[in-house]
Amino acid sequence: MSAAKAKLHVKKGDMVMVITGKDAGKKGKVLEVYPAKNRVVVEKVNIVKKHQKPSRSMPQGGIIDMESPIHSSNVMLYCTDCNSVTRKSVKVTDEGKVRVCKKCGHTLPENKKK
Repeated sequence: MSAAKAKLHVKKGDMVMVITGKDAGKKGKVLEVYPAKNRVVVEKVNIVKKHQKPSRSMPQGGIIDMESPIHSSNVMLYCTDCNSVTRKSVKVTDEGKVRVCKKCGHTLPENKKK
């Protein structure tokens, strides 16, 4: 099997809404993207308990709550201008390609990599 990277419809920092599963209807920011596994980690979605061993950063250890990845097909982009889920469209402008909302036509915020 080839190790080609899959291309996802969401990027790190995008605002998304969960459309299926136990957290359906929740909105949050994409914290991490795993294109090889088609999974994304969304803020405050799919919370699981993790048993943490004591370490220097957390000397007492214990049970912590953390976000777990969900499949990328379970989320849709959320446009804050029209307050609804939407698909993305790409328009070519003089600055280059920009992602725009299919419903209202506003540009989706671009997240600059540092």
